[in-house]
Amino acid sequence: MMLETPRLILRPFTTEDLDRMAELMANKDFMRFSMGPLTREQTQAFLDKVIGWDRDGLPSQFAMIFRSSGALGGYCGFFHHEVDGKMEIEIGYRLDSNFWNRGLTTEAARAVRDHGFRDLKLDYVISLIHPENIPSRRVAEKNGMTLERETTFRGFRTFVFSITRQRWLERFS
Repeated sequence: MMLETPRLILRPFTTEDLDRMAELMANKDFMRFSMGPLTREQTQAFLDKVIGWDRDGLPSQFAMIFRSSGALGGYCGFFHHEVDGKMEIEIGYRLDSNFWNRGLTTEAARAVRDHGFRDLKLDYVISLIHPENIPSRRVAEKNGMTLERETTFRGFRTFVFSITRQRWLERFS
């Protein structure tokens, strides 16, 4: 499954994406508000996980490809997390810092949200966001999500933003 927006192509990851993703995930700006930069081996494990989800027919991450250059600039798609004892599907995203503040992540997140509700018939999705990550909070809000609660995720204070399929149908379909 591939998603297209005016400026992006969102496609499934492949093993050929390792070099570029290892470069991105070693970057402290790209990995800001997470557990920190990843090694090539950790990036390989990340790719194996998301490629496996895709292969198994589960909602997964997409590689964000810039239409203008064909370059891979980050990812946007679905993660599977246990949050407060319940399995949740999260819309998660990261973008090369050279491309921040251009609305690209919002463009990708909206396409992923619409795909989740329209094609995958999901009932509810969340985004887990560090309280100080103002740009990610803005993306979630522009994606129609509202702050639902605060929790502790992986040992960190985390905001849970969410949107239901019903709210999406009322506002965006």
